[in-house]
Amino acid sequence: IEQQITLARRHLPRGYSRQLPRLADGPSAGFPRIYDLALELISHMDGRVDSDNATQFIAAYQTVEPLKLGELWAFPIMLQLALLENLRRVGVRIAQRREERDAAIIWADRMLEAAETEPKQLIQLLAEFAHADVPLTAPFVEEFYDRLQAQGPAMAFVQTWVEQKLLEQGVTAAGLSEAAGRTAAANQISIANSIGSLRFIGAMDWKQYVESLSVVEQILREDPMEKYASQDFATRDRYRHVIEDVARRSTCSEMAVAREAVALAQAAAAQQGTHDRSAHVGYYLIDQGRPHLERAVDCRLSWKSRVSRMGWHLRLPLYLGPILLLTLLATAAVLTLLGLDTGGVDADDWRIWLLALPLVIGASALAVPLVNQLVTLVLQPHALPRLDFSTGIPDIHRTIVIVPTLLTKPQDVDALLEAMEIRYLGNRDPNLFFALLTDFADAPEQTLPDDEALLDYARAAVEALNATYREDRPCVFYLFHRPRVWNPFERVWMGYERKRGKLEQFNARLRGEAQTAFSDIVGDPSIFKSIQYVITLDTDTQLPRDAARTLVGNLAHPLNRPVYDAAKGRIVEGYAILQPRASISLTSAGQSHFARLFAGDSGLDPYTREVSDVYQDVFGEGSFIGKGIYDVDAFRQAVDGRFPENLILSHDLLESGYARSALVTDVELIEEHPASIAIEASRRHRWIRGDWQLAGWLLPRVPGPSNGARAKRQANPLSALSLWKLFDNLRRSLVPPALLALLAGGWLLGPGPGWLWTLLVVAVILLPSLLSAAIELVRKPEER
Repeated sequence: IEQQITLARRHLPRGYSRQLPRLADGPSAGFPRIYDLALELISHMDGRVDSDNATQFIAAYQTVEPLKLGELWAFPIMLQLALLENLRRVGVRIAQRREERDAAIIWADRMLEAAETEPKQLIQLLAEFAHADVPLTAPFVEEFYDRLQAQGPAMAFVQTWVEQKLLEQGVTAAGLSEAAGRTAAANQISIANSIGSLRFIGAMDWKQYVESLSVVEQILREDPMEKYASQDFATRDRYRHVIEDVARRSTCSEMAVAREAVALAQAAAAQQGTHDRSAHVGYYLIDQGRPHLERAVDCRLSWKSRVSRMGWHLRLPLYLGPILLLTLLATAAVLTLLGLDTGGVDADDWRIWLLALPLVIGASALAVPLVNQLVTLVLQPHALPRLDFSTGIPDIHRTIVIVPTLLTKPQDVDALLEAMEIRYLGNRDPNLFFALLTDFADAPEQTLPDDEALLDYARAAVEALNATYREDRPCVFYLFHRPRVWNPFERVWMGYERKRGKLEQFNARLRGEAQTAFSDIVGDPSIFKSIQYVITLDTDTQLPRDAARTLVGNLAHPLNRPVYDAAKGRIVEGYAILQPRASISLTSAGQSHFARLFAGDSGLDPYTREVSDVYQDVFGEGSFIGKGIYDVDAFRQAVDGRFPENLILSHDLLESGYARSALVTDVELIEEHPASIAIEASRRHRWIRGDWQLAGWLLPRVPGPSNGARAKRQANPLSALSLWKLFDNLRRSLVPPALLALLAGGWLLGPGPGWLWTLLVVAVILLPSLLSAAIELVRKPEER
């Protein structure tokens, strides 16, 4: 019972009941209507609540007056409170009966003591008893008689007197004893029913209960695109919350708002067809159609909402403005501490100008994370809408999981096949396939002596793996291998354009093109044209259980479907790429002192549903880091033939600028952390080199496809946000050398004391992390 009280306090947010309709008159006037319904149900069923009577009771009430969504969600908590109240009432009755029995024990003991020690005092004690006007209740009389039974003639006299008083009240001692037994039995049944009902509340699937009884839910299921019912619960619940919010701000009921949303979708379906995103009811709830719905129901927006809507169109300036301001303020603060404003340091001092650029870069390294933390405090994260494919991926969304990699030695092939098998075992689905996209390592010749044997080994391993799971499906695993081609720029034989070229040619092969790009293909080619999505992973990336189905459900949602704008040359609505959140594996996080120090949180977080990401929360776009899912046709339309050869090493971010990506924060991929600083340095060098290769895309005109000749320049199609992401990557790559320059220049050249420059560097490194840790501590959920 104490646990249930604690849970009720935790699950009933402060002020929540104020949003619920209240009774205007009657015995429960002022109480929430749903609480009175819970009391009625419990009183009629004597505390015995189950799925059937709870459903029938609310359904019967709603034939007269539909309940609001908030009331339906509050019903289990109100039942909990009502059951606790029922237990309290029974407990009070039991306590009162105990007090009456205790009083009977006291009087009986006094009379027995008087009869034993001084019988003459018994008459006086009986007179005192009569004068005290003790209530002769059933518990009192039953206990009193039990104590005095067979205690001699004196006590028989007392019993006779009490029996006479009972006859004057129209009852007998035997009758009261029977009534006491019935009351005790009734209390016992009521307590048992109430405790059993509390257990039922904890075990009941209230999500299904609310959806089965919600009138709003039934209206939304009339979605003309017929996708509403196919969504997962979180997405449907998000839609319903919007209905509640709009209804609160308008004069319309929740049912009226839901009907209007469906009507708008039906009108769009009649004009644009049911495949257009505006024909989905969610377009008017969580997408660009919401203002249309709000105008249709005369929704009154608060000043806060109006300001927020106005700022939504100026998101990038409102985001970059504080960063620039904080950067300038931090720079000015350092110059003030150096004494520039008081004449302590001359403005013409060449040392100031020498350290000016490193100082600005260092200040920006402090400003950007601070602004990001502020944004995540203000904005709540929202998971992308998702279709529910928990029972299986439909045929029209057939997907293949690929790992672009190199064939180097048989041991590596064994490791690749083992990892692919593990991914399959955690993500079994009839419409999910797995493949290795392989190249040989770079070589001075097109073929090496061991190439054929190594390829034969890989081919045989994939065929053996297919044979192992032949009972599941004839062909689950695939191998796509490319031959080396001559690269005159690198002056080496290698796979065409490495990973980028591998994906490009693989996508083309799925659509019946690039027939000669892969020299060896193991697997059934008949499925190629039916593949709609591709999940691409790195060699060391783990795909958690059922993560593939979840990602496919996200990308298949009608509001996430990509829309290509030929005039702008990129995806402008929806997404062609989805990037899951990447986490560090538990094993790699503890493999070395370096990994333990820098890996941070590792493994899967069971408490986290979605996390904040500035770009996703503010701009509705994420950044692709090379591990995620993409739509084959939309991806090809956005990026094929757009980039020159031999120029782009780090292509992921650039591709997301053309194909538009989103971050799926409630799905995690697990990857390995470098075990040593040497591996980390090599990886960062590769990333930074790739970032600087993309610097040309910050210009108004960018390199186009080269096709073996000199790349012609064309208009830059990237959005302002994508340009900022490219620039920010370059800025981040300059932060470590800038901080080093500040330390070296501050201690060796001045101006000002060396400790000031050291303090600045320490602040840049530690302050964002300390602020983040403080925020996490303040916002830590009670469950953790």
